[in-house]
Amino acid sequence: MDTKYYRVVALLCGVMIAMLADGGSVVGQQSPEMQVVAVIDAYHAALAAGDSVTALGHLAPDVTILESGGVEDKESYRSGHLAADMRFAQAVPRQRGEIQVTLVGNVAWAYSTSVTQGRLGDREINSQGAELMVLAREDGAWKIKAIHWSSRQRR
Repeated sequence: MDTKYYRVVALLCGVMIAMLADGGSVVGQQSPEMQVVAVIDAYHAALAAGDSVTALGHLAPDVTILESGGVEDKESYRSGHLAADMRFAQAVPRQRGEIQVTLVGNVAWAYSTSVTQGRLGDREINSQGAELMVLAREDGAWKIKAIHWSSRQRR
């Protein structure tokens, strides 16, 4: 295909991302499953951008985060390892596999796997990860209510 086609696709993607970032109406026109994926993607994008305000904005006030054998609420995550999560996301590229979303009324859960490869300081990263997020739609907006992350070294 010619480059004109790719420029048009890139432009349309940019417009959609800008509308989502501005709270535009695109999200309201998406299927609920796509709305859930958009929230998860926006959360990860905020981590990778080092934007703690936006990342925390996607989390419900009563979120529970399970990682590395620990359990955190929103405040302990904010004052705990959120900064480390952002540094990691900025430094080490993550390739997410297909995401599966299940909806039951105003609750959704989504799971995916990922491969993360790169370098963080003097540490070489080559891991396989799994993520499970539970979201709830409250007042028309999807919020992340629970996150469970696990990872292991790739063989």
